[in-house]
Amino acid sequence: MIAIGGREWALLGAVIVATILFSVASPYFATAGNAGTIVRNSTELMLAGLGMTLLLAMGSIDVSIGILMGLAAIAVAHALLAAFAPPLALLVGPLAGAGLGLMTALVVVLGRVPAIVGTLGLLGIYRMGVFALLGGQWLSGLPVGLTELMSSRILGVPLSVFVIAFAYLLVWLALRRTPYGPQLLSIGNSEEKARLSGVPVTKIRIATFVISGALTGLAASFYVANYRNVEMAIGSTLALDAIAAVVLGGTSIMGGRCSLLGTALGVILLRILQNGLLLVGVPSLWQAVVTGGLLIGVLALELPASRMGEMKTKWMQR
Repeated sequence: MIAIGGREWALLGAVIVATILFSVASPYFATAGNAGTIVRNSTELMLAGLGMTLLLAMGSIDVSIGILMGLAAIAVAHALLAAFAPPLALLVGPLAGAGLGLMTALVVVLGRVPAIVGTLGLLGIYRMGVFALLGGQWLSGLPVGLTELMSSRILGVPLSVFVIAFAYLLVWLALRRTPYGPQLLSIGNSEEKARLSGVPVTKIRIATFVISGALTGLAASFYVANYRNVEMAIGSTLALDAIAAVVLGGTSIMGGRCSLLGTALGVILLRILQNGLLLVGVPSLWQAVVTGGLLIGVLALELPASRMGEMKTKWMQR
């Protein structure tokens, strides 16, 4: 489920190779400042990707997470403007995200709407919500308290790194040390068989959407801390990037398999590629092309293999 395997080693190798190539191609890549930029640009995707890992492992998806992050970021921004203490403002993001995740669960799980359709519909609704709340303008020049909190260092390491590591640790423990993990993957393998086996499918699916929403909301808190503004286009590519990073990391888009380490490495590789291409002169508009191309390539290789595996299993069961 999350052990170090061939995919993780391949991704680590790809990260090293990409780092070497871009370091040779651009004198600005292998610098402390640019490394900080890559880390900063990875924080939101690390958290949103963690939530997407759980959803895909369950055989579901949420394409509205980018706009969900926007709504949660607006809540965090208003908390800062209302003079909330930075730790409380930090918590506003995951709380808002959990509430929005619950709304998604009500539509998809209780409303029995296919996840891709339901979250696409919510994408349009949430986008209008962002527009209405921002009134067509940016929220900028936000108080620095949250930024200072997340950039504070413990043993020389920014607090934000510890928060992300703690989030991954909690999810790892949930997957490995509680019934939630096996139940989640059993739903991803076959929801009907899981239900017949006594798995509380409805509760697990609702909980997973709420957890994903909370993690995306935490990403919103990071976004506000990093940039101190909320703009209209916030999160416009987050869903595509998250899906690409998670699938690249070895989580099956068909459900039933996930890799937390793979997701983290997929995020790092994706951000290195996007950053490096920008530094060597490739227009930023091509970043989505690279992301989409990686996603298509991985799926083109994996889906036929998955079908062959299913056919082999059925043949052996005869």
